[in-house]
Amino acid sequence: MTVRFLYSLIWWLALPLVLARLWLRGRQEPGYREHWLERLSCYNNDALAWPGRTLWVHAVSVGETRAAEPLIDALLAAWPDSRIVLTHMTPTGRATGQALYAQHGARLVQSYLPYDTTTMVGRFIRHFQPVVCLLMETEVWPNLIAVCARKQIPVALVNARLSERSLGKAQRLGRLMQDAARGIALVAAQTEADAVRVRSLGVASAVVTGSIKFDVTPPGSALAIGARLRASMGARRVLLCASTREGEEALILDAFVRAQAAPDVLLVIVPRHPQRFDDVAALMQARGPMLRRSQLNAASVAVPPAVRMVLGDSMGEMFAYYAACDCAFIGGSLLPLGGQNLIEACALGKPVLVGPHTFNFDLVTQDAIDAGAALRVASADDLMRQGLRLLADDGLRAAMGRQALSFANLHRGATQRTLALLQPLIGNGKS
Repeated sequence: MTVRFLYSLIWWLALPLVLARLWLRGRQEPGYREHWLERLSCYNNDALAWPGRTLWVHAVSVGETRAAEPLIDALLAAWPDSRIVLTHMTPTGRATGQALYAQHGARLVQSYLPYDTTTMVGRFIRHFQPVVCLLMETEVWPNLIAVCARKQIPVALVNARLSERSLGKAQRLGRLMQDAARGIALVAAQTEADAVRVRSLGVASAVVTGSIKFDVTPPGSALAIGARLRASMGARRVLLCASTREGEEALILDAFVRAQAAPDVLLVIVPRHPQRFDDVAALMQARGPMLRRSQLNAASVAVPPAVRMVLGDSMGEMFAYYAACDCAFIGGSLLPLGGQNLIEACALGKPVLVGPHTFNFDLVTQDAIDAGAALRVASADDLMRQGLRLLADDGLRAAMGRQALSFANLHRGATQRTLALLQPLIGNGKS
């Protein structure tokens, strides 16, 4: 009895509980109750026939979906006969994909990734018939890789990152993860440290390409929304706390109250997960006058002077929030959650603050700090001290903003390096 057989058996035994959890999560986020048959690899009879190549890209949630944008655009340009099948695990990832890739029409199809059994993955492959599977960042599924190998579909892990903590988890899975790693044809890693950790799992080919996220271009529509949002805030100085996680908002809000900031300082909090918008709104309301971003949609609506806090309760507008702020704190880093990527804020020339816990993005965060684009804070109170200092010092803020933009521009080019590595796996494209 093989380790992967036991893994598959656990999946089948757990499936009723997995589906029940999916249904329960749908109470807070209705998207979990939509398209659920796709997770079981059940599709309509129409095979969505495509005359050219189908390239399969898996982006688990919002961050990976947004990171994949320059790669997907480049793939479609380099292989004009191709279409992309883009799979996700979360409804927020799927919604982000719908917003980002609507212009590609029939050349981009979205679906949920089927649960990782050989039967379901096999049905998915028979239905869509991909010629390659590209997994974004950290997603490794043993049965998916095994079925692709059996059907001679090469698997690549692109924009790959692997923290020491994630490596430890993978190593504890032993033979299961080692066999999966050996089935990966290519890893395009963000950093040399990521490549070293991936190689230690047994991957044959791991090449450092840099982070594709540096190649994301802020869309003009997002910048226009950001300009309108900023106009609604008047002459306020804006401290943005982006992609905050559960437990962080209360710390930030209490620190904001203690800091007794000047009346023209506006705190904007954008939680990472939309199902928490109402909970965070309640936290804010308990501490003073607040407004929701959704109340600012009308052109005539402005943030009243008495309002000190705004809740960013919208999806797909992170570039707009960065465009509208004066400096940005990147959430998930005050508590030991690993942090989020600071590249988008840097790409818009915004000074960046990060907390003590950035282990998921160690190198890029440290590089930004070393470049003068970012500052590390020790706590929520330190966040407020440093944030208010930046808001009060126009010269320091402008200098950090220039360093942030230079840092982002310096690291571009990962998409083309990745594309060159993928060409032998996909075949000849546009001449």
